[in-house]
Amino acid sequence: MDRRDDPDSLANPMDRATLEAEDRAEGGGMGASGRDRRRAKKAARRARRRAMPWYRRAIPTWRMSAVGLLCLVGLGVAAFVGIYLRVEPPNANAAAVAQANVYYYSDGKTEIGQTGDMNRIIVPLDQISPEMQHAAVSAEDRTFYTNQGVSPTGMLRAAWDTLNGRGVQGGSTITQQYVKNYYLNQQQTLSRKVKEFFISLKVDQTESKGDILAGYLNTSYFGRNAYGIQAAAQAYYGINASQLNAEQSAYLAALLQAPSAYDVTTATPAGKQAATDRWNYVLDGMAKLGYLTPQQRAQATFPKVKPVAPVKGLSGQAGYLIDAADNYLVSNNVVTRDQLAQGGWKVVTTFDKNDQKNLVSSVRTELSNALPNTSKAKDVRAASASVDPGTGKIVALYGGPDYASQPYNDALRTDIQVGSTFKAFDLAAALQNNAVTQSGQPITPYTLYDGTSGRQLQGLPPNIPAWAPPNEDNVNYGEISVQNAMDNSVNSVFAQLSVDAGLSQVRQAAIAAGLPADTPSMSADTATLSIGVASPNAVQMAGAYATFANHGMQITPWAVQSISNANLGENPSLPSHTAKQAFSRNVADTVTQVLEGVIQNGTGAKAQALGRDAAGKTGTTDSNLSAWFVGYTPQLSTAVGLFAQHGASTRESLGSAAGLSRVNGGSFPTAIWTDYMTAALADQPDQPFDLQTGNWLTAPTQQPTTAPTPTSPATPSPTITPSPGNTGATPTTGGTTGGGTTPPTTPASPPYTPPTTNPSTPSTPSGPPLPNPSGSAGGGHAQAPLVP
Repeated sequence: MDRRDDPDSLANPMDRATLEAEDRAEGGGMGASGRDRRRAKKAARRARRRAMPWYRRAIPTWRMSAVGLLCLVGLGVAAFVGIYLRVEPPNANAAAVAQANVYYYSDGKTEIGQTGDMNRIIVPLDQISPEMQHAAVSAEDRTFYTNQGVSPTGMLRAAWDTLNGRGVQGGSTITQQYVKNYYLNQQQTLSRKVKEFFISLKVDQTESKGDILAGYLNTSYFGRNAYGIQAAAQAYYGINASQLNAEQSAYLAALLQAPSAYDVTTATPAGKQAATDRWNYVLDGMAKLGYLTPQQRAQATFPKVKPVAPVKGLSGQAGYLIDAADNYLVSNNVVTRDQLAQGGWKVVTTFDKNDQKNLVSSVRTELSNALPNTSKAKDVRAASASVDPGTGKIVALYGGPDYASQPYNDALRTDIQVGSTFKAFDLAAALQNNAVTQSGQPITPYTLYDGTSGRQLQGLPPNIPAWAPPNEDNVNYGEISVQNAMDNSVNSVFAQLSVDAGLSQVRQAAIAAGLPADTPSMSADTATLSIGVASPNAVQMAGAYATFANHGMQITPWAVQSISNANLGENPSLPSHTAKQAFSRNVADTVTQVLEGVIQNGTGAKAQALGRDAAGKTGTTDSNLSAWFVGYTPQLSTAVGLFAQHGASTRESLGSAAGLSRVNGGSFPTAIWTDYMTAALADQPDQPFDLQTGNWLTAPTQQPTTAPTPTSPATPSPTITPSPGNTGATPTTGGTTGGGTTPPTTPASPPYTPPTTNPSTPSTPSGPPLPNPSGSAGGGHAQAPLVP
């Protein structure tokens, strides 16, 4: 029976609607097109669905589910592609690129110290041993060279562990860890992991695997405050990252998992065992990946690790050396302070490790042996520097006892007057300019001057007040040659000599030798310039005397051989170190000959213990505020200055601080100089000075008719024994060696007789006497007893 004839079927609304739809679909059974039939069938299905109860209509059909799933997949892919195309790696975080500046001795290998808060030295991949590269891959990501920067399986495993309450897990590739360290942060959050994922994909496409591996190793933490593989290699083995072998590399790679817990020098027994297990795991991976042969793996032994040691910083002498290097770089516009503060600089200095050690030892030994163990004696401080005359390199420097407790570099300070060490420039100016005395006699080492203490200077320019300089202890020397006056550091002679040479010429001679034009108190407007009121620093004084050692060729002292920043790709150029002619050779060599006499016959007699050709000059300033000895051999020029200072700024008498009546330049400073030079030159030949003083030093032949009257000496005038250079023998024309000890071998001139006129007759003062300034006393006389 047809359902149309069934009353029960017609009574059901859903069946009735269905029948009506079917009728339409059949099109009356006659002449309906295929398209009409399809439309009718769709209408029938809709009618049937509308006729269903609401709870049945809520269930999606399989077609609806498939379409919805496809839509979701499409949207996901579109979102993924959109995010990938839009994401760009951010700038590196500050901590990831923060580095130390590392300073090295002249060998370029021995570290002096570091500056900066982060113990990191970024190195390129070619400075990381292949063994270390292999160990990192074997430990952290064995598919590193084949994956796309992420590990879906690792991430799913980590997500599962997180969902199961095991905490937020890792599962990251080397690329992801690099992205986390370099671009992001260490926070274990879902948002950070999402960023890490997309940035890692992009980084893998835009950076090489080598750059990624280098970045990872340079940003990872290895314990012992070592950030990056170079710092780690130094901390654990005392070598560079390029020198790591397989066993050492495997241990450093093992540390990446638990840096502190796996440090075998401090770990618990369980921690040591875990570190060993991890080390074996890394080596097994290296063998599995083909980086080690089975034989190499079997023969591997756990490497010996250095004890924990503090990072070399600024304590001890390191800070003074680093300060000197920085000062050189900044003052010569190589880099700025701000650039240095950015970190990452490798600075190779000129400082010689052995010379530096010897200088520090000499200062400490001589002062500790000579000074009483009192709190006041600790106020005695030293400033010293040593320079190679032929190159200008600063090979050693003493800036204070410990930079950590006294960060002011005494070797660079310019407030310590140099006293009579300045007299070498007086003589150089007179010789260089062919100066004559007030009576017209040429000034040579043989020229006689009146050595009376407190005699008025004559011939002063009108703008300079009159002055009657006293000698140390107010000693009168009578008529005395320039050579003997230098030997005994006679103020009255060199004050007059500097006037005769011209005070401006004296200043220019000091500048030509190497003292900066802006040296404090080095003004030609005062006669006190001649005996050392200027206050250049120890480096400058060593460099200026090196000009005499180098036969008049001046080279400004320098402290840095090279500077580079691999991370920035910068290698700034350094100033050239060209020698320039400051004095003619015969002038410089004559100054050397005269300064030899200071050691052989004068106030620098302690330096005779050096046992080789040397020249130098002592200096002791007024009120005993400082004492100096500056001297040289052909190989080294060294300045040693002592002063006393209590606290940050209170200067005091050296003698008072040392518990002595006085500390002269010929005492402790000369002793320090001699001890240091003995050690520094121990492995070098005894090289004599190759002096070419010329034939212009012919002795004068005139005899004075009257002798100058002494000015009330405080003590009897000492008997002056002329040096052999003043006995009538004329120095050889060229190649003269020594000075003041051995008579020349060439035929002597007629016997020496003094001139017949006074070389410097006192004149009427043009004004009131100038008070004796601080720093104007003579240098290093033996008359001052060095006893408590």
